[in-house]
Amino acid sequence: MKNFFVNPDIRQAETLPASFYQDKEVFERLKERVFCRSWQFCGDTSLVPLTESVYPFEFMEGFVLEPMLLLKDKNNDLKCISNVCTHRGNILVDKPGKASQLVCAYHGRRFELNGRFKSMPEFKEAIDFPRPCDSLHEFRLLNWNGFLFTSIDPLFDFKEVTNLLDERIGFLPLDEFKLDQSRSRDYIVNSHWALYCDNYLEGFHIPFVHEGLNEVLDYGNYETLLYKNMSVQIGYTDKSEEIFDLPKSHPDYGSRVAAYYYWIFPNMMMNFYPWGLSVNIVKPINPNQTRVSFISYIYDASKLDVGAGAELHTVELEDERIVEAVHKGLNSRVYKTGRFSPNREMGVHHFHCLLAEWYNNQNA
Repeated sequence: MKNFFVNPDIRQAETLPASFYQDKEVFERLKERVFCRSWQFCGDTSLVPLTESVYPFEFMEGFVLEPMLLLKDKNNDLKCISNVCTHRGNILVDKPGKASQLVCAYHGRRFELNGRFKSMPEFKEAIDFPRPCDSLHEFRLLNWNGFLFTSIDPLFDFKEVTNLLDERIGFLPLDEFKLDQSRSRDYIVNSHWALYCDNYLEGFHIPFVHEGLNEVLDYGNYETLLYKNMSVQIGYTDKSEEIFDLPKSHPDYGSRVAAYYYWIFPNMMMNFYPWGLSVNIVKPINPNQTRVSFISYIYDASKLDVGAGAELHTVELEDERIVEAVHKGLNSRVYKTGRFSPNREMGVHHFHCLLAEWYNNQNA
């Protein structure tokens, strides 16, 4: 399996080749080397609202089929543990609810709610039992203002991400943001997942693809800031009245900011608007199809449907059309790679460099 190279100098770099998006073996390798080492959004604390409540889920439903269990134990501590019995691999919990302990329905193995092995019938004669591995594996879980993130085997500390989020978003009362299911939905995009991210990571296409959004945002001052495993695009406006009320201590104080578009490698977007937050999770299905989940958290409903955070459905459909066209275009026998605009495609270049680095990592 070949490795990929992206020149770190954007002025000389070429994009990842078309074969990167087409090859099924590459797609599968990305699953293990990128997604299994990434952090993923798993919801918010409302999933386990009560003491001794549990919520089963998969790390990445339909793609990375790692059964996990979000829980709040008797001490009100939040944990994320394996949802697989350590005896014969049965799924322990199949629906959300209350539980004072975990009991496997197959052979009766019992666990404390924190995942620690408790008891097992017919095992008195077993030698060297129980062992530490007979307890349920605990995954790392980070709670940022009620938003929850977990990982199977992370390559970086998610606090690096939340610290950067706090620099610009920390002034907002994030604990008051409320999930709005009526404004949340999934989209199926007929393209490779990374092409969807490529499109998200630059504002270069806005004047050509998003007529309505372009009327709101000040394209000339659109800004992209790069960090180790994330980036943020700042959408300024010279027209819309719906802007953030930034405190004097804020790094962007005095600027008319309409939106902060955060991207966290490899597939997570957190888009902050004056009305609240749109979390977008890009979920691979196969090399030709992707599910994108829009999850809306409302803070100030009076600011909905105006400014940069308006018409998200329309903007999404516009993005889908162009991304699907690019996916088709990559089947060309004459197209191999492209070049980056040094001024407008820093985010895409950064993404391609990270993809190549993680994909080539022999220790992943």
